[in-house]
Amino acid sequence: MREKIIEQNLVQAVRRMGGLAPKFTSPGWAGAPDRLVLLPGGHLAFVEVKAPGKTLRPLQVRRKGQLEALGFQVYVIDNVQRIGDVLDEIRSP
Repeated sequence: MREKIIEQNLVQAVRRMGGLAPKFTSPGWAGAPDRLVLLPGGHLAFVEVKAPGKTLRPLQVRRKGQLEALGFQVYVIDNVQRIGDVLDEIRSP
């Protein structure tokens, strides 16, 4: 399955929950996660979408660590089956 299909499924699942999943682009800050996930109730997380079996590049690992050090949740999704679990985790208090 291609990364694009996984990303489309993520966006649709977030919309069904009443949230938004805008593409996150940050000029001058390479390696940023692909999407912000914004869910009702003020729940926010960053998501990097990968093709099945692919791993983060070294700069992406660094960016993930930087965001997590600031207290943000950062997830890597590489298959559609993981989407529901990630969204449940983001929603949980």
